[in-house]
Amino acid sequence: MSKNMVRLNKYLADCGICSRREADKMIDAGRVLVNGITATMGYQVQETDSVSFNGKIVENKNSKVVLAFYKPVGVTCTEKDKYADQTITDYLNYPIRITYAGRLDKDSEGLIIMTNDGELINRMMRAANKHEKEYLVKVDKEITPHFLAQMSKGVYLKDLEETTRECQVTSVGKFSFRIILTQGLNRQIRRMCKTLGYEVKLLQRIRIMNIEIGTLQSGEYRELAGKEIETLYESVGLKI
Repeated sequence: MSKNMVRLNKYLADCGICSRREADKMIDAGRVLVNGITATMGYQVQETDSVSFNGKIVENKNSKVVLAFYKPVGVTCTEKDKYADQTITDYLNYPIRITYAGRLDKDSEGLIIMTNDGELINRMMRAANKHEKEYLVKVDKEITPHFLAQMSKGVYLKDLEETTRECQVTSVGKFSFRIILTQGLNRQIRRMCKTLGYEVKLLQRIRIMNIEIGTLQSGEYRELAGKEIETLYESVGLKI
């Protein structure tokens, strides 16, 4: 066997998919393809081969994976929680281990960045960096100029004993507004609205830094590439 070749079961294990023994079972069941062809036991692969499991490309564990994911309502941002109806990692069922950079509560929907790059997550999550996150929000009663002004200048959240940072808030309809935050307090927008006598009926995150939700539909994801991912990394002081 060439020094550049490796047995398929070891490759799958090295990529974090499963153990070698479990890989053998998946190969035997015909669930693994190499270059579009169903693999057989003892198959050997190299880095240039395209390996897929259950129809999804398997990324080498050393490869950086960054996804823009539209989290649906009802999905919980956690990896393991016996009380959660559905966790974000179970919902995505991605071939390698990835996790989220920033949460959205269960009742909210929209853009989340999912990645296996721990340093990217750390840089994105540093509150001092004041990275922008943009949301569309619908509330239960008509928005007033006073409400917009209060939201913009900061709201004191009694239960957190903290006043929110100044932010950009603009009306987009009688009951809807757009808000750009540079911090991420727990259920911040919902708490801000409640303090001012409003109840959030719909909350959708549409942008994180330079990454926009675009045409993604609920439950869909896309891999970031090209200038989009380069700009994301540059904005946190990293290189892709």
